[in-house]
Amino acid sequence: MGKNTLVSHHLPMTNTLRFPAADPAAAAAFFAAELAFEADPDDVVRDLRAGTTEGFQLVETRSAEAFARLRIPGAINLPHWDVDETTTAGWDRDLVYVCYCESFECNAATKGSLKLSRLGFKVKRLAGGITTWHASGYPVEGDQAATPDRSPHGISCDC
Repeated sequence: MGKNTLVSHHLPMTNTLRFPAADPAAAAAFFAAELAFEADPDDVVRDLRAGTTEGFQLVETRSAEAFARLRIPGAINLPHWDVDETTTAGWDRDLVYVCYCESFECNAATKGSLKLSRLGFKVKRLAGGITTWHASGYPVEGDQAATPDRSPHGISCDC
């Protein structure tokens, strides 16, 4: 056996291992599915910086007031409660719409993604929302864009 091979017939009972890990094939299917539903802010900012944003559109799903205060450059605003056939009539059905809201604690992006997918659009949710984006020091626009505070508590949900 190689020096990096670990053989264990009995794993210790710990809080972490109280529930057994999934079979590797099931885990691979789960994580692949998760990535199909979510976009990583690091990946999105790399695309923005490289100018390679064809294929997707960022959608801020909070209120117009929240969008005016702080948003990701290039994003459009459509509050989740306004998503319907009329408000999306001119949208390109070949794009993937990446919805975001305030944070992991907010579900406006989930609500917007649900409504868009029910209308037949391809969607993903941006992990962490504008809070994670801003705290990471990524580019922002809006009335509060110059605010040096990167605290997640300085961003309001408004949804």
